[in-house]
Parts: sequence; C-alpha cells; structure tokens
Amino acid sequence: MSVIVSCARGHNASTTLMVDGKIVFYLEEERITRRKYDGGPLMGLLKVFDYVDHIDHLVVCHTHKSGPELDWTGESVYEGIIRKMLRTTGGTFDHPLKPVKPKPYEYHECSNIHHQMHATCAFMNSGFDTAACLVVDGAGSFLQTDISKHETCFEFESIFKVSHPSKIEPVYKHIGTSYPLGVKSLRGLLVDEEKPEDVDEACDTILTEYPGITKCYESATRYAGFKTIDAGKLMGLSPYGQPNPDLPPFFRDGWGNRDVFIPDYPNGSYMNTQRYKIFMDDEEEMRRTGQFDEGWGFIGENYTQTQKDVAYQIQRESEQEMIKLIRKAHEMTGEKNICISGGFGLNCVANYKYWEEFPDLNIYCEPISHDGGTSIGGAYHVLNQLQPSRNLGERKSIYYGPQYDPQTYTQYFEEDFLEVTDTSYDDIAKLIRSGEIVTIFQGRSEGGPRALGNRSILFDPTIKDGKDIVNRVKKREFFRPFACSMKKEKVHDWFDLKGREASPHMMYAVECKPGVEEKIPSVIHVDGTCRIQTLGEDDNEHYYKLIDAFEKLSGVPILFNTSFNLGGDPLVETIEDAINTLLKSKIEYMYLPELQKLVKVPNDAE
Repeated sequence: MSVIVSCARGHNASTTLMVDGKIVFYLEEERITRRKYDGGPLMGLLKVFDYVDHIDHLVVCHTHKSGPELDWTGESVYEGIIRKMLRTTGGTFDHPLKPVKPKPYEYHECSNIHHQMHATCAFMNSGFDTAACLVVDGAGSFLQTDISKHETCFEFESIFKVSHPSKIEPVYKHIGTSYPLGVKSLRGLLVDEEKPEDVDEACDTILTEYPGITKCYESATRYAGFKTIDAGKLMGLSPYGQPNPDLPPFFRDGWGNRDVFIPDYPNGSYMNTQRYKIFMDDEEEMRRTGQFDEGWGFIGENYTQTQKDVAYQIQRESEQEMIKLIRKAHEMTGEKNICISGGFGLNCVANYKYWEEFPDLNIYCEPISHDGGTSIGGAYHVLNQLQPSRNLGERKSIYYGPQYDPQTYTQYFEEDFLEVTDTSYDDIAKLIRSGEIVTIFQGRSEGGPRALGNRSILFDPTIKDGKDIVNRVKKREFFRPFACSMKKEKVHDWFDLKGREASPHMMYAVECKPGVEEKIPSVIHVDGTCRIQTLGEDDNEHYYKLIDAFEKLSGVPILFNTSFNLGGDPLVETIEDAINTLLKSKIEYMYLPELQKLVKVPNDAE
C-alpha cells in the first residue's frame, strides 16, 4: 500500500490523504478547528492516522519554505508531527517490550512550485489528455532573480502546457516585485535556490513592478471594507455598480495600474486613494457618516456608489485581462483544452464570460481553485513521479471529506433540546414549500467553498424576498446572492449555459432565461444570473430525490442552496457542528436523509 500525505500550509490550509493513487480524504483545516481560513494543517495531519498507520511520502505545499520549527530538533512542525505520530502508531505492538520501528518516509517540499501545484490539481481533475493550464492568484511562490536587486518576486499569472504521462512545462509567467524596474524579460534568469542549475530557457517569464490581476482585485475588495481574502463578497457587490467616467483605468497597457494600486506583498493591497479626487471625496463622505476608520478604511454597511462602481469596474476589467490570458494560453500552446485555477478561478461571474467568449474552447474551472487545492496537486505531483500519470476522467464528485457513520448521530437524539421524527423526501419538500429554512446533512463534506447538497441550507426559491430572509438568518451582507441546485435534465429550460451541458460544482454564474426571474426570484441576482449546481440521481441520490419531490409540489425542479454555516463561520463538518449551528441561529430544521430523520431545534435565537 502506497500512502501519500500532502498538506497546504497557508490560508485555506488543507490535508490530502492518497492511498494507492486514490484520494481517501481532502479536508480543510478550518472545518476541524472552526476558524475561518485557518492555517497550519496540524489537525488534518492528525486525522490521517485515523486511516493509516504509516506513510510513504509527506508533501508540504506553500509559497515559501520558511516556517515554524520544533524546539531543540529544528524540524519543521509538519515533519515533527509526522515523526511523533509514526512513533506511536507505526511498527508493531505485539510485545510490550518490543520497540516500535516506524517505516521511513520521503519528504517533498513543493513551496517553490506553488502555481504548478494549482495546475496539477486542475489538470488531473479535468479529464483532459492534454491542456493549457492557466493559474492566476495573488502571490504564488516567493522567487529570486538575478536582476531584482535581491528583492523577493511573486508569481502572479502562469501558463503551463500539460499532458499525460507526467509532463508539465511552464510556457509563460508574470512575476512581480515592489522594486521599481518597469518591465523586464527574465527568460532563463529565474533562480531556484535548491537547483540553481535548473533554468528553464523556454518559459517566457516577465518581471514587472505592476500588480497582477488578483492583487488589483484585492485592492478593490479592501476599499469596500472587506478583508482582501473575501474577494467573493466584492464579486457579489459588483452588479450594484455602473460605469463611472471619473474612475481611473484599473489596468493600463496590459498591466495593473500602479498609480491606482499599492501592492503590499505578499498578502495585501491598497487603493492609492490620495492620488484621485473621486476617492478622497468618497472617504470624506464615509467620515461624515461615521463609516470610516483612519487605520482600516470603510467600516460601515451603507456602501457608497463609488464603492459599488469600483466593484463593477474591477470585475469587468479583470474579466477582460483574464480573457487575454486565456487567448494567450491557447495561442502559445495550441491547446483547445484550458484549465483555470488559482484564487481567481473561483470568480464564477468571470468564468461564465469565458464560455461566452470562447465557444470553441473546452474550459474547465477547478472547483478547489484556492490554495487548499494545492495539497491535492502536491499528492498528484508525487504520484506522477512514482508512476506515469494517466487520464483519470473528469472528476464527478468533490465530496472529499471523511466518511461518518450515520448511526453515530443517534447518540444525540435523546437530548431534551432536540425533537427527532421520522420523515421522507415528500415531507421535507412540503416543509420547504411552507416557507421554512431546512438544512441538510449527509455523507462526506464538500471540498472547496461551495455547498453541493451534503452540507447545505435549503429554501424555497419561489419566495420573493427569500434572499433577504436567509441573509438575515445567516448574518450576511444584504447584497450577497444565493445559489441553486437543480435537476440536470431541466437546466436548459431555465438557464443559458452557452452551449455547455452542465455546471456540477457551482463554478459559473449563468444567465437565466426570459421569465425565469419571476418564477425563482430568491436565487436570481440583480444582474439576472445565478450560480447553479446541476445534478442527476447518480451524482447525489438523496439530494436529487428531494429536488424531485419539491418539483412535484411546486412545478420547479430547483432548490435554493447555500452553505450550511453562519456568516464568518466555516462550512459545518460534523454532526456536532451542525447541531451547534442550529442552536445559535434561528434555523430550526435539519434533514438527515441517510436515516430519514428530521431534527428540530426549537429556539428563540436572535
């Protein structure tokens, strides 16, 4: 048995356990610790030993190699915890005095190839035999060059040409630095500290002082008062804006406009508000209304029109920059198969635009595009070194979490604060149709940020003010839209997929067809789009049958679907997380389809 354990260290920390080439589980650290975006996947590494008693390979993925070390031994925390766990779980215990002899394992450090890990994850999940992989994120691996005056450089955008078996070649990179050097070609000048002789002359590498696409988006996100990592909120705000001729261009000559954006590498970025009158006037208005903190910026809830217009403009301009990169990837590699990953790959509004712009390209947007997905890429990276890679087919499911025994849920059924009754698909459909919010908890949790019917909050999409109702209950910003799940065979009656057949992982905010918004108003955003999940019975049997029961009642083969959590919390992972979420919210119902039980938590939560 070959055991590969791969972990991603930074924000969206995650652990992937792969045995004999198959993913046993993928789990983000925040799901265990209940701290959003938690780093340092220590709990995930401990979880590994619930499944195996030895490992053959440990893979550590990040953007740089420096990190916490253990006292005395000087080991990295990750090597140290594996050593200690192997000492207690590996070897033999058939005699109390017989020493434990853990099997040795091989250590792989992948922090200098961060974008390659994103690309590997996407390609191996795409089902393509060959592809161009485009990776776009805020700041990938920390790199050194011969001409950046000892300043650290950061990966912004990369293109790889990838094929089976086990071939991945970088063909383009945009890397950035805060050093004022304009635009420089670095063909053959990148330095790998581990392998200084390994210089790739073929890769068209451009070093600039200009921020990348994602850094620019982070700046606009910060201007709206959100954390830079919460770019998805800005995406939801963008349709409330409009073209504003007083705003400066956010990209100029193909690069982020350094006059507008001040990158704070590696993890932040700011708008240069004192350079432009429109921003100074806007901040003065925020001060006047008590919504401005001199150390942070906007702290209110009443977004100004300028903030909305900034969101609108950065969304539109960044989409166009991405379209240019997709075209570049196609032209440089000759590939019609395009994989998109990295943090910007989660921009489902932009992802839909690519369908429209490139009807003849096969575009795959990786659903675990954020840094958590690099642990999957790291596992496949090592696997592909051990044996020639092969096409595994397009990934049908991202229910990657640990498997739980539904019978263990019954231990809580006798609690006096729970009411548990037998139920059925029809009963739950009627409950939802009556206007109740119902959560669903089943099977393995979803990998990535999208809830796909195993850890979801469900509601009737036909209720006009449903978005406002659920946003209040979840304690989210008023403007944030909701997704829906629907029967795959009915999708073309409701939404325009631009010639595509399915959207299984909620990676596209698609346009609804005429007349649809009036039928399902609570899931259609102000721009006439919805982030949709299409599924068949083979994809998620219980969930599909519930949607089918709802359709028989309402004539609508669609359920309002949002993640099972409250604002600021991670997606629930365990049954305990689920019950606790009900206890601290106004949500009262949880459906357990594997047991056909309905759990009610009567509460008066505020």
